[in-house]
Amino acid sequence: MIMIIFKRFLASVNRPVALIVLLLATTHAAFGLDLATARSRGLVGEVDTGYLAIPPGATLEGKELVESVNKERHAAYVSLAAKNGVTAEVSGQLTFEKRYPSFPAGTWVKIQGKWIKKAT
Repeated sequence: MIMIIFKRFLASVNRPVALIVLLLATTHAAFGLDLATARSRGLVGEVDTGYLAIPPGATLEGKELVESVNKERHAAYVSLAAKNGVTAEVSGQLTFEKRYPSFPAGTWVKIQGKWIKKAT
């Protein structure tokens, strides 16, 4: 069932929406810390809900970035959910599943409540 929803979700997301989500998720120069840098330094991690969180052992240096990105992601997930007839939670989960392969090795990810570093 989840795969059917996932496939419908992916098919319905057009390139401009995907580009907006990508831009919102990766640009935060105003905070002096961008998402790629924060990820590579282990200051933020990706959660299977589609949101960011502070991984174990990290300082709170990425806290403002996490809050800002999560606010923007939530708005994007609500919009996508409305267009696809699913909840924002499902949109977030499906977006995580779609984006997971593109996360660099060493990225902290929290899957089913357990933090790990992505191997490849």
